[in-house]
Amino acid sequence: MTPTTPRTPEIPVRFEDIKAAASLLAGQVHRTPVVSSRQLDERAGAWLHLKCENLQRTGAFKIRGALNALSRLSNEERARGVLTYSSGNHAQAVALAGRLTATKTTVIMPGGAPAIKRRATEGYGAHVVAYDHLADSRERLARERAAETGETIIPPYDHPHVVAGQGTAGLELFEHTGALDMLFVPCGGGGLLSGCALAARRLAPNCHVVGVEPEAADDATRSFYSGTLQTVNNPDTIADGARTPYLGDITFPLVRACVDDMITVSDAELVRAMHFVWERMKLVIEPTGALALAGTLSGKLDIKKKRVGILVSGGNVDLAYAAQLFAAL
Repeated sequence: MTPTTPRTPEIPVRFEDIKAAASLLAGQVHRTPVVSSRQLDERAGAWLHLKCENLQRTGAFKIRGALNALSRLSNEERARGVLTYSSGNHAQAVALAGRLTATKTTVIMPGGAPAIKRRATEGYGAHVVAYDHLADSRERLARERAAETGETIIPPYDHPHVVAGQGTAGLELFEHTGALDMLFVPCGGGGLLSGCALAARRLAPNCHVVGVEPEAADDATRSFYSGTLQTVNNPDTIADGARTPYLGDITFPLVRACVDDMITVSDAELVRAMHFVWERMKLVIEPTGALALAGTLSGKLDIKKKRVGILVSGGNVDLAYAAQLFAAL
């Protein structure tokens, strides 16, 4: 399948922005390892390279975009503080970035967010404001609060500095592996996918870039193929980091311009991929972090005898909850 309209070069973030973010973040975020597994390669019939952002500071790639964005605020903006909304990983990232840049941070977080993520967010020093995600909109709450407080909103994905920061994960992957035949990246709001796809377009122009979403949260996939922004309302998926309602004004055109395919996977496929990585590779990853690997192994695209990059986006998962998921296998 292909998008319904031609790609456009008029995109809001450039590869040069990713390079600038990499320079700014050097020494402040981890250059996470790229790992492989003989058993995984045999199962896939391909050579798989997993970029382990589960081993990143705060346990996910999100610190890249958050720190890049907060570091570029003026002194006046820092003095007013930063506001964001997130179910967990971006919340933790903004909280830590606030500590690193001496910026007060507030996070609007759903009341049902994973407890491990809320505790970590507060542990990094952010003030958490809980809300009912079934009854209210986090974006509306953020706009109303920012109008009263003057805080600067740093959204989870739809921000040029956030996208550029997330793209440094892809930049590092290609610097480690060289050109790849395919690249699979998780997709929620599209920040990581957009940034990594931009890196691929410059460093490996022939690389086939694939975004992977949960089946129940397929708004980006539908948007990609229809050419019209689609939405999803409170999707029921274990991939809590991909429950975003829609792509953004920045990420939608980037995904359309730089991504080659979008596919979806079931929650059952997520659990199986997650279990394999825990058991065979001794890596703790969360359901959202397993999206790209699940997509790689889904059989929906031909990966045989290809060199494939896989973004493992995070590892923030409650251990008791993970045990429940695995027990159902």
